[in-house]
Amino acid sequence: MNKTHLYTILLVIIANYSLIGQNKLQSKILNSRIDNYLNAGAKNGFSGAIAVIKKGNIIINKGYGEANRNIKTLNNPNTIFDIGSNTKQFTATAILKLAELGKLKLTDSLSTFFNRIPEDKQSITIHQLLSHSAGFVDAIGKDFAEISQEDFFQQLFATKLLSKPGEKYSYSNTGYSILGRIIELVSNQPYEAFINEYLFAPAGMKQTGYLLPNWDSKNIAWSYNRGILESESPIFKYQKYNDITWHLKANGGINSSQNDLVLWYKALKSYKILNEESLKKLTTSHIHFTSAKFEYGYAYGWTVRMLENNIKRLTHNGSNGAYSHSLVWFPEYDIFISYATNANSSQVEFIAYEVAKIVLDKNYSPGPIKNNLYAYAINFIREHSTDKSTELIALLQKNYADDFTNSRPLNSIGNILLMINENNEWAIELFKKNIQLYPNDGNLWDSLGDGYKANNQEEEAIKSYKKAVELGYKDSQVKLTELIKN
Repeated sequence: MNKTHLYTILLVIIANYSLIGQNKLQSKILNSRIDNYLNAGAKNGFSGAIAVIKKGNIIINKGYGEANRNIKTLNNPNTIFDIGSNTKQFTATAILKLAELGKLKLTDSLSTFFNRIPEDKQSITIHQLLSHSAGFVDAIGKDFAEISQEDFFQQLFATKLLSKPGEKYSYSNTGYSILGRIIELVSNQPYEAFINEYLFAPAGMKQTGYLLPNWDSKNIAWSYNRGILESESPIFKYQKYNDITWHLKANGGINSSQNDLVLWYKALKSYKILNEESLKKLTTSHIHFTSAKFEYGYAYGWTVRMLENNIKRLTHNGSNGAYSHSLVWFPEYDIFISYATNANSSQVEFIAYEVAKIVLDKNYSPGPIKNNLYAYAINFIREHSTDKSTELIALLQKNYADDFTNSRPLNSIGNILLMINENNEWAIELFKKNIQLYPNDGNLWDSLGDGYKANNQEEEAIKSYKKAVELGYKDSQVKLTELIKN
């Protein structure tokens, strides 16, 4: 080897090491920007976890706040959160896996799998269910309401379609429940057993599911709706009933950790779960819709939006009110974000999108994560007597002007106080203040009646319920009758 060739090789090696060093420095800077943003938010009540991968490198994978306040466990990359409707991505992937195995076709209609269904639903296809264009209603009951499999599908198939199949996008949890049942019928396995065998096991995911995982109990996150209302993980409900209702199965309610979802992303992009053709179907827009003035497409379990400079963004969100979960994927940039919170509020629900802006734009500086209106108010109430109610309302109007535009905030704060059985006098005071602002709202008079009743002031409760009924709030009549009877 002559000196010229050796010199060239040395230059290449030096350049590569320099590039590696620059990438590490950039990753470190990006980590600090994200971490500083979320640490500041944690001081204002943010609680959750985030994982960000860029070009195969983990930029950050960290938890913030507490997973369980009772035993003081902290959120971390292994913390298990309810991921809500991001369950749909697994259902869609399972359907495509069955198609790969030759067990079904996306053009198959419901009449292929179900007997005696109404004529208007017989020709609905698997593709239409996957893309939310079948026309089914969103839901027919609450997540944990007891219902047999037979009754669920009988009631669902009896509902009126919202639109002609294939005509337009209409988000439907029940449509994905139907897909879950199709998976069972075709595979001859329970839904969770199939996705565990064909999706989670190949990806190495051991802490994702409903009932099958050997859950690491110390890592299960409890929820704190708006940072206040505590509730145990739905995992404990699944274990109690040893079942998942069809109101939830296949459309929501799966639990997972950040580390498992990183494995999921890696398995997807490396074609370990689906082949290249199937992955393209999973992530290609099949129907378009408009929301908040933006144009979107829906693929299969992913929402698609083209950003400026023709950047393709794949996302999906899931929430049950207390937990919130987001997945964000930029395929061309090889960027993936998985985000969860166990203390959901309007202030923290869409943090993943702020983090995405940080990742994409080195000059982007997000606004600070504020404590949510309800937690702010409860903290104030715990430190002050009711004679400071006017001051509290003024502070809320100043600091949360965008949220404080109707009667709902004060009413909700009062009802939260009643739910946690704390400061009933404050609840009554806030209900009174709200009625001064909105005197003809029967619902507010009903809430005031609830406040008086909780404080054992029955005569005042009766007067409030009567006023609510006079204003047309019919729900108060039952409460009024019960009080008078007693």
